[in-house]
Amino acid sequence: MKELMNHQPHTGRLEWIGLSSTRRAEVTSVESAKVEVGTGLDGDHHATSGKGSKRQVTLIQQEHLPVIAALCRLDDVSPAKVRRNLVVSGINLASLKNKRFRIGEVLLEGTGYCHPCSLMEEVLGDGGYNAMRGHGGITTIVVEPGTIRVGDPVQFVSDGESADDDDNE
Repeated sequence: MKELMNHQPHTGRLEWIGLSSTRRAEVTSVESAKVEVGTGLDGDHHATSGKGSKRQVTLIQQEHLPVIAALCRLDDVSPAKVRRNLVVSGINLASLKNKRFRIGEVLLEGTGYCHPCSLMEEVLGDGGYNAMRGHGGITTIVVEPGTIRVGDPVQFVSDGESADDDDNE
């Protein structure tokens, strides 16, 4: 089973980057962002919430946005409304929980599921919280810094082992 769980034959794509300067501030879409070890995306409130957080960068899967919209009985749901930092497509984010993966030159490690907060009820309307359950994506820490850009590939690296250690494949 471990072999199957560590087999990621597909490469995903970074579709969207969003930053929010404070907890409830509007999420602004950007084309690129600098990512720092121990904090996250420069300019995002998660990066200022304390070094060592397990929630430095949050990700959601683009394929889940239409599901969330349907469950909320909305025509669509923008990435900014669900308040995640990154939207990726083409790779199952749940399979990256507790794994290491690259987005462009940045190495991230999945730390858990990104469960919805009560704000989703406010932002998405009645039932928004429950619509997000199971579709909220994952949280990550930054292992190696760099800059990410919309269009960068999203590639599985390992299950928490050193990204540079080719003998552990």
